Amino acid sequence: MISNMADTPLLIIPETQRNRYENLYRKFTDRFGHPPTFFGRAPGRVNIIGEHIDYSGYGVLPMAIEQDVVIAVSHDQASNTIVVSNTDPAFRDFECDKNDINLNKISPEWYNYFLCGVLGVHRHQGSHRQHVEGMACMVSGTVPISAGLSSSSALVCCSALITMHANRRCIPKDKLVDLSADCENFMATSTEGGNMDQAIAFMAEEGLAQFIEFSPLRITPVQLPPEVVFVITHSCTEIHKGATACFNIRVVECRIAAQVIAKKKGLAWRHVTTLRDVQEKLGLGLLDALAVAKELLHPDAYTKHEVCQMLEVTDDELSKTSLIAFTETENVFHLHNRAIHVYSEAERVHQFRRVCEIEGNDPDNLQQLGELMTASHWSCHHLFDCSSEELNILVKTCMESGALGSRLTGAGWGGCVVSMVPRNKVETFLQKVKENFYANEPSRSGRVETAVFISQPGGGAALYTF
Repeated sequence: MISNMADTPLLIIPETQRNRYENLYRKFTDRFGHPPTFFGRAPGRVNIIGEHIDYSGYGVLPMAIEQDVVIAVSHDQASNTIVVSNTDPAFRDFECDKNDINLNKISPEWYNYFLCGVLGVHRHQGSHRQHVEGMACMVSGTVPISAGLSSSSALVCCSALITMHANRRCIPKDKLVDLSADCENFMATSTEGGNMDQAIAFMAEEGLAQFIEFSPLRITPVQLPPEVVFVITHSCTEIHKGATACFNIRVVECRIAAQVIAKKKGLAWRHVTTLRDVQEKLGLGLLDALAVAKELLHPDAYTKHEVCQMLEVTDDELSKTSLIAFTETENVFHLHNRAIHVYSEAERVHQFRRVCEIEGNDPDNLQQLGELMTASHWSCHHLFDCSSEELNILVKTCMESGALGSRLTGAGWGGCVVSMVPRNKVETFLQKVKENFYANEPSRSGRVETAVFISQPGGGAALYTF
């Protein structure tokens, strides 16, 4: 059952986090001259398996991490302004009229993602917008930025949550997921991804991963094996996916691959937008869809001219039916490899979930989970071209250091690796990875204390008070 966020009273801050919240309380009071009235929190996430398939309609298996975004808030309908500050002095303050929120879509600052959440809830309020509250907010974030752990989505989700509560709205969690995902698309530089990041931010449960399916949104808790822990290691290279076309090109390649398969199979291809669409319209299982993709799509790259000929459209028509922001000038599309990755990765997710459901502590089950994770990484590298030299080296280092499985997590092209490590070998694993990947590289050695961490599956977005 998907509940209303507003149905839950403000939670008491956990004792383990009390010092952090008290520090944020003091900083807020010093900055604004009065204390906050409540706090909102939204977690980052790590995707255990299921990379670049949510926007093709397939289920993924992430967990929330303990790192998060917390916002301290005071609100007053008599105030005409929204003011947002950050505990990190590297991020400057911002103030605007509560009824005149404009996003800088050309060169976005950090606070634009905060404003996305505010604007999304304001638009959801419709006719009630004239009664919106003024707010003073201070943000504290511990999710590494541009690391593939959803720092921007955590900020958007937390902003939407606190705006909802400040304005006494009652919005179901599934609507908050959609609202927050749509919010990020307010940014002209945003990627056209799926709703995984927002779904896990709101739906996460402490101690559990979540199998998340889309259209409609369905959440199934997954108990991870207690014999292992998941270790996150940063490659110390960042990818600002909101400022690049790489991500959106992959979205388009998957869409065109689905449309070409549909056309060759005699389907109404203009109504096909995802690889899941074409699989379901053909009435196939994942492995059969994989076989069809291998049969109908040639391994070489397709030119735009070739795609237009196959679909019997002009360049302008292709732009309207298949292309999205930052891809209009793209002339080469790797349809075969992208489709093969998506179908095989979706199957790996199902296999991973099935193995997690097997009772007992058979070492072969853990070995299989690890193999699925590692296969996912090399599919991302060889078929989806979203890895990097540093990520590949880090995956190999993690495997040589005792991980059962390792893979990039997040969009790729930089960011983090997630490794599944036997619980009784984690200290040895950490020592070896630090020595072999970080210690001898000056650009990494100074970051090792924050670049390597274990995270238990954390809880989802919530509202807190002392």
